[in-house]
Amino acid sequence: MKSWPSPSLPDVPGDGAPLHLHDTSRNAVAPVDAGPVATMYVCGVTPYDTTHMGHAATYVTFDLVGRVLRDAGHEVRYVQNVTDVDDPLFERAARDGVDWEELATEQIALFHEDMTALSVIPPTVYAGVVESMPEIIEAVEGLVARGVTYTLPVDAGTPADEGGDVYLDLSTVPSFGSVSHWSRAEMMAVFADRGGDPERPAKRDALDPLLWRAHRDGEPAWDSSVLGSGRPGWHIECTALAVEHLGVPFDIQGGGTDLTFPHHEMSQAQSDVLTGTSPFARFFVHQAMVAFDGEKMSKSKGNLVRVSQLRDVGVDPRAIRLVLLGQHYRSEWEWTADLLDAAEARLDAWTRAVSLPSGPSAESTIASVRSALADDLDSPDALAAIDRWVDHALTRGGSDAHAPGAIADLTSALLGVDPRA
Repeated sequence: MKSWPSPSLPDVPGDGAPLHLHDTSRNAVAPVDAGPVATMYVCGVTPYDTTHMGHAATYVTFDLVGRVLRDAGHEVRYVQNVTDVDDPLFERAARDGVDWEELATEQIALFHEDMTALSVIPPTVYAGVVESMPEIIEAVEGLVARGVTYTLPVDAGTPADEGGDVYLDLSTVPSFGSVSHWSRAEMMAVFADRGGDPERPAKRDALDPLLWRAHRDGEPAWDSSVLGSGRPGWHIECTALAVEHLGVPFDIQGGGTDLTFPHHEMSQAQSDVLTGTSPFARFFVHQAMVAFDGEKMSKSKGNLVRVSQLRDVGVDPRAIRLVLLGQHYRSEWEWTADLLDAAEARLDAWTRAVSLPSGPSAESTIASVRSALADDLDSPDALAAIDRWVDHALTRGGSDAHAPGAIADLTSALLGVDPRA
């Protein structure tokens, strides 16, 4: 699947600092000890209602991860999926009386426009479920061959030899629970709301994840000689794509905190028994939830602030990005008009400062921004370092003719905000 165009990345003098990130599975900040090629997988959108500010926060955060890794001298191999086969997409298409594939195509295009506007560097591999069905089917068939699955009939009248819904037997996965470290009660409390089916009769364990859903009337289906006609469950797509395009273990698995369980927990469980290698990822990194009107921003609640709607009324995407960068990725926060007003004022000040013929030396500011971002993506502190240089330049001036351009290159390359644009 084609992604979106890449923004330009100016060179910043000197060397970036090694990145440290918080790993959910260890509940600690640790150095990302990546090799020459840093590998990252970030779970993509289900394309039926994009791009709200929760999405934007996630993809800007992991864009920042990629920028810091590149600045530290790594090449970055980044994989992102598109869940273009899933129940919420089908339900929205049916509700609106449109073809599900047309709805997905429309929403993917809108997502691309938003990512371009926000100066997000595109993934190296951008893959939808539809186009990746051979790899996903192969992964499910591999799990079946390893004897770690079981099949339930679609209904009581379906003969056992006619196939059915295939589940992973979690009792065969000793590592299950090592990503979230949640108790069973905590898992059960959210499993149904996050795509699980704990009430399904005859499951060996209520938490066992669906790997393959046998064909039902009115649903799209793909054929497998082992599995029969059907479509994959949600979690297996990311396992299959990560194994195919990155190998395991890879460096960073990213997404929102709502993916910690069950999605990332199940992705690792499936990978562990499929590949015989653990962990799935060396770091599980999670973006905190974004609220609006006092509640978590979500499609189900409908309390969404969309990037496209803000752009449509003339909001500069750089200001939107500055709002996002102004919040630490592990802290929950609420979108407000005041935050946007402050970001627009900050962007105006930055633009005026880098337009000056000279300014104070940029050397210490570059070092401060690099240090802040390497320290678990402390983007608020990085913005504050730029603000200090801007305030000095606007109020006291400076004699370094190269400094304004160097600061603009710094903010463009590391923060994704070019004040000259």
